[in-house]
Amino acid sequence: MSPTQPRLSREDLARRGEDAFVHQVRPALRPEDDGKFVAIDVESGAFEVDEDDHAAVSRLHRRIPGAQVWLVRAGYPAAHRLRGAR
Repeated sequence: MSPTQPRLSREDLARRGEDAFVHQVRPALRPEDDGKFVAIDVESGAFEVDEDDHAAVSRLHRRIPGAQVWLVRAGYPAAHRLRGAR
């Protein structure tokens, strides 16, 4: 599979992704989806939910080749957390 070429700026991708999550995706999520990864195609609003981020993105790309994906984690402020050395 070849990587998807970006068609949107990072800022536009983030804005559309957050908007789709708040208005379309979050209302459709169930309590058992809390903590799972949500891959959203910001152009169509289609999304996939999975405990594994790669699985969610892969399923979305199979459904929508060339999807412009925004990844979030339900119930968390960010999809991933970076930890620094102590």
